[in-house]
Amino acid sequence: MKLVHLTKFQDKVLQCMKCGFCMYFCPVYREIRTEPIVARGRNVLAMELLEGAPFDWKHLEERYSKCLMCNRCAQFCPAKVEVAAITLAARGDIVANTGLPFAEKMVFARMLKQRKLFGTVLKLASKLQRFLPRTEGKIRHLPLFLSALGKGRQIPEIARRFLRDELPEVIPPPPGVKKRMRVAFFAGCATDFIFPEVGRMTIAFLTRQGVEVLFPKGQGCCGMPVFGSGDFVTARGMADGNIAVFSELEGVDYIVTSCATCGSALKEGYRTFLADTKDREKRYARFSALVKDINEFIVDILKPPPEALKTALPKGTKVTYHDPCHLVRYQKISEQPRAIIRSIAGLELVEMKEPDRCCGMGGSFNVRYYDLSKQIAAHKMSAIADTGADIVATACPGCMIQLIDNTVQKKMPQRVMHVIELLSFDKA
Repeated sequence: MKLVHLTKFQDKVLQCMKCGFCMYFCPVYREIRTEPIVARGRNVLAMELLEGAPFDWKHLEERYSKCLMCNRCAQFCPAKVEVAAITLAARGDIVANTGLPFAEKMVFARMLKQRKLFGTVLKLASKLQRFLPRTEGKIRHLPLFLSALGKGRQIPEIARRFLRDELPEVIPPPPGVKKRMRVAFFAGCATDFIFPEVGRMTIAFLTRQGVEVLFPKGQGCCGMPVFGSGDFVTARGMADGNIAVFSELEGVDYIVTSCATCGSALKEGYRTFLADTKDREKRYARFSALVKDINEFIVDILKPPPEALKTALPKGTKVTYHDPCHLVRYQKISEQPRAIIRSIAGLELVEMKEPDRCCGMGGSFNVRYYDLSKQIAAHKMSAIADTGADIVATACPGCMIQLIDNTVQKKMPQRVMHVIELLSFDKA
């Protein structure tokens, strides 16, 4: 077996003191109390693998797949071990040696990598979804006979019109608003195909503040679902494609995204896991230096006047905020979304208990271990309920999908919204 990726992170593996402090903070361990899947267990396994210990591929894959990649263990680790990096490296070696399951290979290489095909498939799915019972609003219910996708799962509808079909590639400030700067917008799959309103509102807010927005239609998936599953080769091609598209744009000051997961992939994921040559290291570094999360961009760079932060929500509306893992731990962005909420006149921010505790989404984790994902989400639902808030806001479409699923299933009154949706500039 070749351990190309784990070998690259060997120094990080050896940082682990085997203290077990991570057990208390791991959301998966707190539910199933299984030592081998907690950070310490996986790190010890990595040490043994690097020393040439025998193993079983199936056992190895299960150990490293049962991780949300929330990185909460690293946040509290006394030795500051980068557990998520080690876990992803192990997944990379597993896929490099055994390949991907057929279904994942088809989705990653045939669909996510080919944006037009992916869009065509989703357009067909958007027409077929009418046969799924509607729970409320734009939420569809997966009947029990679709148990492979999660019994009772509540899913947002695929948009009838995708963001890329609604907007031109260049969106200037409205008449009378002086142009301040030019940014490019990276939509991400969920914003493009499921929550286009988040993309519209993001761009509308930026243009009203004098920002010209470029929305290149050649952009594709950020690649996080792909290299997060260990397929670094396919993800590398996706990264190269995205960087090529954005590199062709002229006069771009920043690349802005309203997806925490995409932002994490673009800022660090490309450089850390996919840059296999000096040339890629340089190109990826130049690209990542331009990437900003929308909350970070508004608060730290744009700095709009207070009157720009308005809402059409009733005065006194209570909002609680959920920290996406890919924003609070990977990008160290926590205060900025809260600053936006506090600055919106009429809204009251009510903090929940452990707002940075993972909601249980974890990308493919939610599909593969749905029941466990719901167990983890139950703690988040309890924390949200205790606040008495009217709205639970977050900054990641992936978290939105998980929060919507679980609040609807539990018949909770809270509405799930992206932070940018709290603003009143676009009601569509």
